Amino acid sequence: MQLSPVQLRVLGALIEKEITTPENYPLSLNSLINACNQRSSREPVMDLDEEQVRQALHTLEDLSLTAPTRDSRVTKYEHRARTVFNLRRDETALLCLLFLRGPQTPGELRSRTDRMFSFGDLGSVTATLDRLAARSSQPDPAAPNAVVTGPLTTLLPRQPGSREARYAHLLGGAIAIAAYATIAATQPEASSASQRIAQLETDLAALTAIVQTIQSKISVLKSSDEATKFTD
Repeated sequence: MQLSPVQLRVLGALIEKEITTPENYPLSLNSLINACNQRSSREPVMDLDEEQVRQALHTLEDLSLTAPTRDSRVTKYEHRARTVFNLRRDETALLCLLFLRGPQTPGELRSRTDRMFSFGDLGSVTATLDRLAARSSQPDPAAPNAVVTGPLTTLLPRQPGSREARYAHLLGGAIAIAAYATIAATQPEASSASQRIAQLETDLAALTAIVQTIQSKISVLKSSDEATKFTD
């Protein structure tokens, strides 16, 4: 199963709102669009229109990942990710964040899952991520209706200078993971270059100040010397 960025954003938004604002769930189309286009807790920020969200919903419905509900005058939408992928609550929370914000470290995931699931420590976050990464590609007898996808998360190469490695979900396909790895590899270089430039600018400003001070003292000495000569 390979989902597009728009489909992942729609699915992630539905999962998030079901957990954090159950009183407003399922979501109407307008509410879902607003959830997808939030300026906070979204990386990258998107500006999806109604047609894009509708198309994503149609595809997700074909995959049994979402379903419309018609118990009111307005059609609303809900997700079926937990059933389809046979997920636990902690697994659902982590996948939701990975859908909405891309690759993250266990520390970032722990701090950002507070409203969805409370992890006791970093070890429990890592254990859950590793469990998702080790999922079998064989059917689970305990969940015969679940989709067999194999691993759902992966550990990305550690960025130079970083203390923690980042985890990513695998529902965007191998190409997306390769793109994440490429970005991760170039970011430290860019950051390092920026730091060097900033340090050079600071050093230049300090040297300029020293030169100006020396020039000022020279001017004072010259004026003093000329005054002495005139007196003599």
